Amino acid sequence: MAIASPYLQLLKDRITLTQIPFTDRDSRLILFRSDEQSLWVGLAEYEIDPEQYPAITRWSFTDGEGQACRCEYTTYPHEIRNQTPCGTFRITFVDAETLLVALPAGRSGIKLLTRMEKGQTDRLGGVLGRSSYSPLHLVYTTNTTLIQNCIVELDNEQREIELIFEAEEGAVLLLNITRTADFNRRIVKAEQAIEAAAQRWHDWFATVPEVAEHYRRQYYYAWWVMGANLIYPYAHPKREGMVPSKQGYVGIWHWDSYFHALALRHRDTQMAQEQFRIMLDYQLPNGLIPDIVHDEGILAHTTEIVEADITKPPLTAWAAWKVYEIDGDREFLKELYEPIVRFQNWWFSESDPDVTGLCAYLHPWSSGLDNNPLWDQGLPVETPDLSAYLCLQYDYLARIAQEIGYPEEALDWTQRAKELAERMIALRWDEQAGIFWASRHGQRIPVCTPFHLFPLITGRMPENIAARLVATLTNEKKFWGHHPVPTVAFDDPSFNPLSMWRGPVWLNVNYLLIDGLLRAGYPEQARELRWRTLELALAAEDFYEYYHPLTGQKPPRATHAFGWSAALFIDLVIAASAEQE
Repeated sequence: MAIASPYLQLLKDRITLTQIPFTDRDSRLILFRSDEQSLWVGLAEYEIDPEQYPAITRWSFTDGEGQACRCEYTTYPHEIRNQTPCGTFRITFVDAETLLVALPAGRSGIKLLTRMEKGQTDRLGGVLGRSSYSPLHLVYTTNTTLIQNCIVELDNEQREIELIFEAEEGAVLLLNITRTADFNRRIVKAEQAIEAAAQRWHDWFATVPEVAEHYRRQYYYAWWVMGANLIYPYAHPKREGMVPSKQGYVGIWHWDSYFHALALRHRDTQMAQEQFRIMLDYQLPNGLIPDIVHDEGILAHTTEIVEADITKPPLTAWAAWKVYEIDGDREFLKELYEPIVRFQNWWFSESDPDVTGLCAYLHPWSSGLDNNPLWDQGLPVETPDLSAYLCLQYDYLARIAQEIGYPEEALDWTQRAKELAERMIALRWDEQAGIFWASRHGQRIPVCTPFHLFPLITGRMPENIAARLVATLTNEKKFWGHHPVPTVAFDDPSFNPLSMWRGPVWLNVNYLLIDGLLRAGYPEQARELRWRTLELALAAEDFYEYYHPLTGQKPPRATHAFGWSAALFIDLVIAASAEQE
């Protein structure tokens, strides 16, 4: 180790290079293993497939004759150690766009296959670039003797850099992969660069709360996921935001940001606050908060599926209050209060097409439940979870208003929450079924999901209704299986354990139910669901986007190193550890 860090040692080989890439905080570079002899380097960018437009298609390590060597990789958060017959190559980040390769002493080589339109060698190494699609520069620089340095143009519109070194101790190769013409060719000492990277990651882990031993290995890996998924969007470079994953979700998603903040608040409350600001900076004049802030701007309207404005569930006040519980920053509450009020008003003015006083989702993406069977009969759909979120937001607006000195407004918000809860019961409660129904233009939608139980999380349901909802939730035939809670009831015809929101377990759904059970006065059920959720996450090698509700495994299309799964695991572990103390 460059420094004596228990955290780095604990995470040895957790970065698999197959499903989980080597990357760094704020970097778009993601390194994967191609096979036993090579790596490839992709770019994590919005709506761009890194495999289709890689920065480096194939990165091979060779002997002194240019023959590819077999590689054995050992990974840590701060470096890859690649053992070959020629010696050990060590790879680390110098900055977000620059990799440093510490070369073994003696003769060895590297080959880099890349899609570049032009390239030129020079005394330091070489410069390659492309401009016709996904513009990019690849600049390589070394401080050692180059026996061979050539750029070979291939027939398939690719170029291969072929390098052979006669390396002394301290020899390095610098790879700068950048969208700009501001190249980094400054050589730094290998040990200095590796130690700096190790120190950065050590400091990241060292400032988080301690937890019970049982959780530590997965807990610190969860914090690696949090740090690795931080970026600055190209279109919004002043704020650092957390993406759901550098594999397929490279943008700042609306409600993901709130869930991410629930973990970040335990380490850096300013960073947690920034997850709100990066969304609210783009709030529209009518009050809507966009669905996504991404590299090219925002996503707040779409014509896919149906044409509609799109956002995400109204959890802003609830999540902001949780950050406030840690930092006590009233100025933060003051900053967010008016934007949250505008967002709450947007729902009732723009998203109640049947004028029932119960809002509806006009687009599946606004629900966050993209392919749930709730939408199979068309849009708009009025769902119990949306009414529950809006009711909860009224109550947290009341708390915020009271805290920042608006007691009369607090009373008004509380009254609105009471009236909304009563309206839900009057219009959508079914005592016999033990659920609140979703409806489309007043017609019940014949599907059963946990979102039909979400009025429970408001804490405003009468005792008899709350008890029925809890009984439905804890029914093993519906939701309380070995791995609760499926996103469609086990006994529903639409249940599909592999398909995203049609059956798999999502940690944010479980978290909201745990939080709601506590609010509704069911601490035993909340602790049981928390324990079973933690056991599900502990048994996995990674934090998946969603989990198979019968086996706990990763469904084929679920993404790896998923942000809110890691974030909510962290928050639940901290709570569980505090109880154990």
